[in-house]
Amino acid sequence: MAGEHTCGQHPLAVTPTLTHIARLQCDRHYRDTRGRFFVEGVRNFVTAVDCGCAVDTLLYSERLLTSPIARKLVRRLKREGVPFARVSPEQFRTVSRAERASGVGAILRQHVQNIPNVTPGDSPCWIVLNEVRSPGNFGTLIRTSAAIGAAGFILLGHSIDPFEPVVVRASMAALFRQTFVRTSIGHLHQWVHRHDLPVVGASPDGTIEYDQVHYTRPTVLVLGKERGGLTAAQRALCQQIVRIPMVAGIDSLNLSVAGSLLMYAVVRALQHS
Repeated sequence: MAGEHTCGQHPLAVTPTLTHIARLQCDRHYRDTRGRFFVEGVRNFVTAVDCGCAVDTLLYSERLLTSPIARKLVRRLKREGVPFARVSPEQFRTVSRAERASGVGAILRQHVQNIPNVTPGDSPCWIVLNEVRSPGNFGTLIRTSAAIGAAGFILLGHSIDPFEPVVVRASMAALFRQTFVRTSIGHLHQWVHRHDLPVVGASPDGTIEYDQVHYTRPTVLVLGKERGGLTAAQRALCQQIVRIPMVAGIDSLNLSVAGSLLMYAVVRALQHS
């Protein structure tokens, strides 16, 4: 990549670019108002490009970046006119949060849809969330959802940020294979009614065990707060409340574990229907 100065390339000033990236990583309001987020690492970069994510800016270090496929993608995107900043290893590490800096990152455009524009599709399920205490748990849920071929996540309100750096890192690039929708409980209720979708919530006081339900495609799975559980409005949305059995004295599971169990129960039921 050294010495490339072909037409259509747009090198950026390094210091302002690094400042912009640092703010995207630590300031949610800054991320949201600009509709951007930063990812680093070969897996994230390659998957994002393969999935058609819109790349706003490239960041790379010639000396750190050793992956042939990532280097090839960097060259391609530069030829296509994507703005880029080429930095030293030391400069790259100032914005890297990885244990070992890979030498490649990108500023991507956030991808969140409005629910009236979303078609339910034929995936196994959608997952509805209104709060997640641990960003890492959300990232793990995203990995599971992608693994079973689920459509994605319907986020109620503005509490959850799918582009928080810990979420992005924990998702292991599965983030780019999921649809994210942000809406209100009222608009979700209208959407569910319009498309005649089954809605199943999870709670310790559920009337039936989670793996005894006849799930159909696509099921809308509603997961409550990790401590507070389902809200009254969420319960009103559900046609069925299921429980995950636990021994006496235990009253809750980690959200990512509970959500993963439910998603795989849906897949199992569909395979045997």
